[in-house]
Amino acid sequence: TGFLHLGGLRTALYNFVFAKKHQGTFILRVEDTDQNRVVPGAAEGIEDMLDWAGIPPDESPRRGGSFGPYQQSRRLDLYRRASDVLLERGAAYRCFCTPQRLELLKKEALRSQQTPRYDNRCRHLTPTEVSEKLSRGLDWVVRFRLEKGVEPFRDLVYGWNKHEVADVEGDPVILKGDGFPTYHLANVVDDHYMGISHVLRGTEWLTSTSKHLLLYKAFGWDPPQFGHLPLLLNKDGGKLSKRQGDIFLERFAQDGYLPEALLDIITNCGSGFAEKQMGRTLEELISQFEIGRITTHSALLDLEKLPEFNRIHLTRHIENEGLRQKLIRELQLLVEHIYGDQQVDQEVLEKEYVERVLLLRKGHISLLKNLVSSDYSYLWVRPSVSREQLQTISAAVDEIGKLVLGLMTRQAAVLTVEELNKDLRSLQKQTKETKYSSVMKLLRLALSGQQHGPSVAEMMVTLGPKEVCGRIHKALSS
Repeated sequence: TGFLHLGGLRTALYNFVFAKKHQGTFILRVEDTDQNRVVPGAAEGIEDMLDWAGIPPDESPRRGGSFGPYQQSRRLDLYRRASDVLLERGAAYRCFCTPQRLELLKKEALRSQQTPRYDNRCRHLTPTEVSEKLSRGLDWVVRFRLEKGVEPFRDLVYGWNKHEVADVEGDPVILKGDGFPTYHLANVVDDHYMGISHVLRGTEWLTSTSKHLLLYKAFGWDPPQFGHLPLLLNKDGGKLSKRQGDIFLERFAQDGYLPEALLDIITNCGSGFAEKQMGRTLEELISQFEIGRITTHSALLDLEKLPEFNRIHLTRHIENEGLRQKLIRELQLLVEHIYGDQQVDQEVLEKEYVERVLLLRKGHISLLKNLVSSDYSYLWVRPSVSREQLQTISAAVDEIGKLVLGLMTRQAAVLTVEELNKDLRSLQKQTKETKYSSVMKLLRLALSGQQHGPSVAEMMVTLGPKEVCGRIHKALSS
């Protein structure tokens, strides 16, 4: 019914790490039985995003598997046969109540300030009455008989639980008039036939579990073990709003966030792991995970901290030789996209140059796209700075320029920020008249056209001797 958001990602992640921790199989099953709410492309989008996040399912509609199809709308015969079994056993019955009657029941309950529930009217129809209604061609659904006296079950997170559903609910529909099952029947049937051992799902399903266990009992099947995950909420305790559009994974991917940062932040604010620490990899999440460590407290997510999480993981990517190559290609594309019509020299797209930029800015940037912001435009486009602008900082423009050009000629071998900082200090002493801060200000303006940014030494190392000399020559002669 929609695309994958942070809450769904967290549920998938807990299932993934649990499966991997116990050498199990992580399964993606698409529940599309509510045809009125199906969003075209959503199922494919969910699988795309799980792949992007690095937690791909072992079995799914796309990958297949021994227990398919993995899409419930393609398993309708199975559910129909299952509902027939329950009808034969007297555990379910046909209900002929019209939508109009059900709406009246609902309105009456609300008017008397009660929770709307079906009054189980058709439960008491005799076989003769049912046959007569069927012969008249009346529409019908199948309802499951809720019996009192449910057995307690042990939830993997919430411990012992039971909900006397028959006291608060009417008999639920399990097969609709269009031949599609409801969630309750489809999931019970699929969990059985797919050999599901464990189900980790949102806490909103905790009160329905007693109902599902009654269905398992009616079929004579052993249920899987259930674990219900506490809610993922905003840092102020409010619900994550899908309407805001800023909790869907596509948005984070488009904004350039790394999937590792999202997996890290949604587990960091919750429970189930050894301790709270930033920068955990997926391998560390798997090794640290213990289902007994999940608490029943809601997880409060502070998305304002996401850039910091991303900075940590981006730094790790830059330090890793293989991952860095991918970042280089991505940054080259970003530069072409943003500065394509302004680029003076294609050399700024050369691998060695882009790699140098990444390594020098490592730890300073939260997102790769920070490097194509206006603050870093000098890396990709030569600034237009006049001699007059430089002279407002110091009258010794020519003297400073010559000293730096001489320094660059001597330093042509390998530039390091540390060595260059020392050289710039001694260079300033030769100017006598100009303070060190003014020398730096002048060089920063000549090299970048800006008054703020990385250290001048880092700028020079990034740009390289040839480009530094070219920019200073240009500024002095303009």
